[in-house]
Amino acid sequence: MTGTLILTPATRPIARRHLDAAPDGYVFETPKEPKKRRIQEERYHAMLGDIAKQVEFFGQKRDLETVKRLLVDAFARVMADDGNPLQGWGTVLPSLDGSGVVQLGIQTRRFTIRQASEFIEYLFAWGAENNVIWSERVDVPGWLREKETA
Repeated sequence: MTGTLILTPATRPIARRHLDAAPDGYVFETPKEPKKRRIQEERYHAMLGDIAKQVEFFGQKRDLETVKRLLVDAFARVMADDGNPLQGWGTVLPSLDGSGVVQLGIQTRRFTIRQASEFIEYLFAWGAENNVIWSERVDVPGWLREKETA
């Protein structure tokens, strides 16, 4: 077998057959969680934009990238406290000139579907605590909004 096999109830027997038929010395990788979906990325970027427009951080409004970094870091701390640290969390290196440290940080492009969903839920909770008004209604599913405007 070459390539990738997405596990489903129908494909599990195929995967087992290939595993059983593989000669000694073959390497199988541990299954990986699927990467986030584009719609999730669009959702959390829209939410971060709403937050950046409405909330002050340390006494002033911040640009979208700064807000994203602050909230991803806060989310990563919550995940680590829950025993599910994100890839790259807590990675700090000395600066090249030795005068400080560099926080390498989490990259949202590495989020799995589950992590992106949890980040969106985190943003909803954070927004509720900080009186954020979302620009997109969250109580009406997207497919229904599209139907209403057609």
